[in-house]
Amino acid sequence: MLYHYTDFAAFDGIIRCGELRLNNILNMNDASEMTLFINGICKAVIEKLRMDKDTEKLRNAQNFFIEQMELEFNYSAYAACFSRYRDDAAQWERYGHLGQGVCIAFHEALLKKMVGGVVSLQEVYYQADMREHHLVDEFYHIFKEDGQTPENLSKLQNLMSDAWVESAAFKHPSFAHEREFRLVVSPFISNDFAVEPKYHIARGRIKKYYPLDLNRMCGKLNLHMSDLVGEIIIGPTSSQSLPILQDYLEDCGLNILKKKISMSDCPLRKPTS
Repeated sequence: MLYHYTDFAAFDGIIRCGELRLNNILNMNDASEMTLFINGICKAVIEKLRMDKDTEKLRNAQNFFIEQMELEFNYSAYAACFSRYRDDAAQWERYGHLGQGVCIAFHEALLKKMVGGVVSLQEVYYQADMREHHLVDEFYHIFKEDGQTPENLSKLQNLMSDAWVESAAFKHPSFAHEREFRLVVSPFISNDFAVEPKYHIARGRIKKYYPLDLNRMCGKLNLHMSDLVGEIIIGPTSSQSLPILQDYLEDCGLNILKKKISMSDCPLRKPTS
């Protein structure tokens, strides 16, 4: 199972509307999202070129990476996040509305079957040292080729797109305890991505997101939405009534999920007023 911790408003969007929101990774709680990986690749490539003592090629690489980092927002990836951990205190506090929310368990095998194209299910890796990553050598060899030809620049641009795509699967090592998986889409890599972005208007700001239609994705596999959900866990500090949640699921046409509800065993202390 992969566990998605959230609040009840988002739960309603997923269960009743069949819509899973993929939010901008650059706005998530790890301030180094995406840039950790890109900076690591850049640093490793520059180190290799510096050892060659070729000043011109080193300067070309530095200028290229500086220009690309300024385009960061153009390469934004969007994701929905899951954890391997069931009923985990840290997950409840950080993502489950301080334990007052809910956790939905999804069957990993079915999620893998549902995704494809520009939507992928990625395991997250927690490392800052990218010297052994295959992209380092690929960048290095292109910069080592003679001349800043249009062909070389095109190769570098394509490689940079690949790097931004892969960056969504890397986080700072201090987040390793989350054991995170992500449903990720990188809209910039394809003009054929059929999902249009939407905007959530909150009091403090406007947020952009991409909605995944879970009912449609399940339908392609001849599955029902209820097949995708393995368990629903009510948060440890939640005041949610079990009978009301059961009525809600029945009225949503998801009667089968009534038997999949459980109460958290996590002894998380309720927040003080």
